[in-house]
Amino acid sequence: MTPEPRVIGLGLDRVDGPAKVTGAATYTMDVAVAGLLHAALVRSTFAIGTITSIETAQAAAAPGVVAVFTHHNAPRMKKPSWNLITPPPPVPLQDASVHHYGQYIAMVVAETPQQATAAAALIRVEHKAATASLSLDAPALKARSNPYFLDAKRGDVESALAAADITVDATFSTKANAHNPLGLFSTVAYWEGGRLVVHDSTQNPYLIRDSLAKVFSVSKDKVQVLVPYVGGAFGAGLRLWQHVILTAMAARAVGRPVKTVLTRPQMFTGIGHRPATIQRMRIGALRDGTITAIDHEATSTAAKVANVLYPVTLSTPATYRCDNVRGRDRQVRLDIPSPAHMRGPGEAEGNFALETALDEVAYAIGMDPIDLRMRNYAKVHPQTGLAWSSKALDECYRQGAERFGWADRTPRPRSMRDGHWLVGYGMAGVTYGHFQAKCHASLTVRDDGTVLVRSGATDIGQGTYTVITQVAADGLGLDPANVRFELGDTDLPRAPQAGGSGLATALSNAVRDATVNAIAALLSLASADHASPLHGCSARDVVVAGGRIHRKDDASRSETYGAILTRNGRSELTVQGSSAPSRAETGVLLGSLAVSRMGRAGRRLVEATHAIAPAGAFAAHFVEVRVDPLLGRLRVKRMVSAVDAGQVLNEKLARSQIVGGIVGGIGQALFEEITTDEGSGRVSNATLADYLVPVNADVPDIDVVFVGEPDSDNAVGVKGIGEIGLVGVAAAIGNAVHHATGKRLRSLPFTITELMD
Repeated sequence: MTPEPRVIGLGLDRVDGPAKVTGAATYTMDVAVAGLLHAALVRSTFAIGTITSIETAQAAAAPGVVAVFTHHNAPRMKKPSWNLITPPPPVPLQDASVHHYGQYIAMVVAETPQQATAAAALIRVEHKAATASLSLDAPALKARSNPYFLDAKRGDVESALAAADITVDATFSTKANAHNPLGLFSTVAYWEGGRLVVHDSTQNPYLIRDSLAKVFSVSKDKVQVLVPYVGGAFGAGLRLWQHVILTAMAARAVGRPVKTVLTRPQMFTGIGHRPATIQRMRIGALRDGTITAIDHEATSTAAKVANVLYPVTLSTPATYRCDNVRGRDRQVRLDIPSPAHMRGPGEAEGNFALETALDEVAYAIGMDPIDLRMRNYAKVHPQTGLAWSSKALDECYRQGAERFGWADRTPRPRSMRDGHWLVGYGMAGVTYGHFQAKCHASLTVRDDGTVLVRSGATDIGQGTYTVITQVAADGLGLDPANVRFELGDTDLPRAPQAGGSGLATALSNAVRDATVNAIAALLSLASADHASPLHGCSARDVVVAGGRIHRKDDASRSETYGAILTRNGRSELTVQGSSAPSRAETGVLLGSLAVSRMGRAGRRLVEATHAIAPAGAFAAHFVEVRVDPLLGRLRVKRMVSAVDAGQVLNEKLARSQIVGGIVGGIGQALFEEITTDEGSGRVSNATLADYLVPVNADVPDIDVVFVGEPDSDNAVGVKGIGEIGLVGVAAAIGNAVHHATGKRLRSLPFTITELMD
């Protein structure tokens, strides 16, 4: 029995909102336990080499200091298991080698954070540095081809390019971006006998649990990771980081709880970053707008240790109808901190190149950019020929253009003005695959009519607490006020990470399954009870509403969940629910990536990610910009984003997700760039005073409209939208700048000098 939706979709206020605004929400930084000590980390001041001496006597003798750890005295620890998607870092403080600027080379543990910080400053280090490779421009660097085993090809690209009427051949570059969530990453760890308890700022608590169990040679059931609240995360929380290992190590060594809070500069080197890329995009087209060839090659930066899976060209073969397509990734390994997934990883960079080059094709043949995209619209998955589970990208174009007023655009560049400002309209399309990983949840119905839902997922700010409350209430016919959702604890049923635009799909379907199982269990009790008005009923005979099970043939004959439990002598009833990848998703992944050519590593990827959906979410972003050609000032005036999000669980929170992503896209386009000293590898703008991000004055009026229908590939009909708000924004802004100025910008972020006449 599947109850009719009643609560899903409502713009319910965040159920965790009151706790957050009143300060009752306990983030990791807020955790206080008896006997808590505080740690300060010492980082290397050079990029690569060897520590020749490290003097810690003064630090050890400083007031309040309990312990100082270096590679000389740190306990030996095991390496975590390798993971292709989220590889672990090298175990810290195990030898004298330094692999990047900012690597942790010592740890001070003291009674107060101030004492730990002061003592850490007393440590003296001597080293022998080697010549470091720090950028894509470094001489004599060789790029590694096909590093992810995900290159794709169909048709004959070179022949199609040679025969094209119009060819665009352009190089694009994107700079490294930093994760800068508001909350500083922090960890609290303590040992209770042989059991490790960890509070951590993570999006992936089960990975942290499993990894720490391996590092410290204990069973997984002896490690508990708690993360009820996260102070923001954009992908950096998907991996295990060295400060987490060090905190647990120190707690075990000193026999007391230890807290580590990263400083803002440490966030720039200790929790990953969006890698820099250089991309070559070649597109061939006929004069009627038919795209005949797409060749996309991307080179991205990587660390020499602990590289993350970060393909840039992965989505290109799945985006447009074209017989001849090639996507190739290359990787340059540098002496830098390991990159990490950052909102829209790979797609944000790859889409910028593809959608910008496509706009250039439209101008070259004199065709409206929307018409060009529709002429090459992929009604089926281009790489496999399989039908999308759902797709409303055409509606995104139509409704987005109508709301934006695209028809008011005069096509010629530099033809629209507002006083001294040049006015430009630009747009970009987005295809973003999502995946539905395995997920589990439990649901307890109590005799007082309330319900407790539990799963070990995390809420990084996207609204998991709220939407899962709605899904459970909807499935049971309850007011959301009668449902409570507990999450963020690895002792709860296992859930996937909050990342990859996949948690809402996985978790909502697991909880929906649990509601169906709960109704079935309650009905089983009532149906067997001669005293129940539901005696003899099966699932097809009933509906649920108002916390009651009703007979379809006689709505007056019903019973509350509490009454059923009470008469059967039970105070509560607990059931389990789960979700898993669909076979359709798996089939598309195997077809898209040609697993027979991927090798063993590629097959491990399939097993690790479970599946990538044949549809995912789609969007079209429309932007109006103003450019002052004398001063090079660029202002994003307004935006309209039309999104095919499938079943929207909560329109208010979904809109917030898209707006947040758009703000991140504005940052990528206009502001964000990690700058590094060429000699030492030091990040020279590692504060929020120096690393620019959008502020309120930079964010325009944003109109978000949701289109499409619930997706057919999962019971709830959900699509992941955590990243699609960011992907495509940079291209849309750049395309609007070209319309305003006639200048084609191919490097992110855009600069004043590029915009000046």
